[in-house]
Amino acid sequence: MSTPLRASITAVGGYVPETKLTNFDLEKMVDTNDEWIKSRTGISERRILKEPGKASSDMAVKAIEEILRKKHLDPMEIDCIICATVTPDMVFPSTANIIGDKLGAKNAFGFDLGAACSGFLFALTTGSNFIETGRYKKIIVVGVDKMSSIIDYTDRATCIIFGDGAGAVLLEPTTDGLGIQDSILKSDGSGRDYLHIKAGGSLKPASVETVMAKEHYAFQDGQPVFKFAVKGMADVSAELLEKHNLTGDDIAWLVPHQANLRIIDATANRMGLPMEKVMINIQKYGNTTAATIPLCLWEWETKLNKGDNLILAAFGGGFTWGATWLKWAY
Repeated sequence: MSTPLRASITAVGGYVPETKLTNFDLEKMVDTNDEWIKSRTGISERRILKEPGKASSDMAVKAIEEILRKKHLDPMEIDCIICATVTPDMVFPSTANIIGDKLGAKNAFGFDLGAACSGFLFALTTGSNFIETGRYKKIIVVGVDKMSSIIDYTDRATCIIFGDGAGAVLLEPTTDGLGIQDSILKSDGSGRDYLHIKAGGSLKPASVETVMAKEHYAFQDGQPVFKFAVKGMADVSAELLEKHNLTGDDIAWLVPHQANLRIIDATANRMGLPMEKVMINIQKYGNTTAATIPLCLWEWETKLNKGDNLILAAFGGGFTWGATWLKWAY
C-alpha cells in the first residue's frame, strides 16, 4: 500500500521589526502598568514596524527571503503564495500578489486569507490541500500582521496586547508519512460582536464620521473573547488528540497562538502537557495575530527533530479556531 501524498514543512522563516514597545513605554501612553500587563497577558514588550512607507508585505518578504536563502530556492520555483493577514497593504489587490511582485515570484498565483488569529492555521490547511492534489510542489504560507496600523494607542484594552511580525513556511510534497496529518477547523460568526473593526468595509464605508469616531481601530470585548478562546482552543486540541488516540506523552511540542498566557496554560492543561513542551514567546512579541504560530516554529526550529509530533492551536476574531497535527519533516 502506498503512503498518501502529504504536505510537509521543509523550511521556516521569520521577521520582527527592530523597534520595541515595552510595557514601560505604554505606561507613559495610557493608564496601565507593567505589573498589570504581565499578570494578565504575560507580555513584556512587542515589536512595532515604525518605518514610513512599510507595510505587511515588507515584513512577509523578509520572512520568505530567509526561506529562499536556506533552501537555495529561486523565487520562480514558487507555485503559490497564501498570505494570512487582517492588515493587508490595501483593500485590494491582495497582499500575496504584492509579496510575489516584491520577491520576483512570477510563476506563483497568490491570495489572502482572513481568519484573524487563526489565519495561519487555515492557510496551512489550504496550502496542504493544494499540495495533496499533486499539482503544486512549492507553496509559501505566510502569516503577517502590522497590528500597530489598526490599534488605538489610547485604548488600554487593546494596545497592550498586539505587536507586528511575520512568519512563513515552505510546503512541499512528501510520501514518507511525515508532514501535516490532520486539522480540525471551526468558525462561529456570531462572535463578530466581540472582536471586530466597525468601519472600512462595505457595511460601513470610511467617512469623516467613522474616522472621528475611531471606528477603524480593532475593538475587543475582553471577557467573552477570553472565555470563548479558553474553551475553543482547549476543546479542539483535545478533540484532535482523541480522534487519533494520542496523549500528551506523544506530543513533542504544543505550538499555541500567542494571545494570552492564561489561554495557553488552559490549552496545555487540557492536553496534559507540561509547560516545558509549550512554545511561548508572547513576552517578547505580544500577539502578532496571524504571525504568532510561524514565529514560534522559526524560533524553536533548532529544537525540532524529524518525526516530532506537533499540535498547532489557535483562536481568533470571527470567531475562528482550530488545531493541526503535524509530524516535523526535517
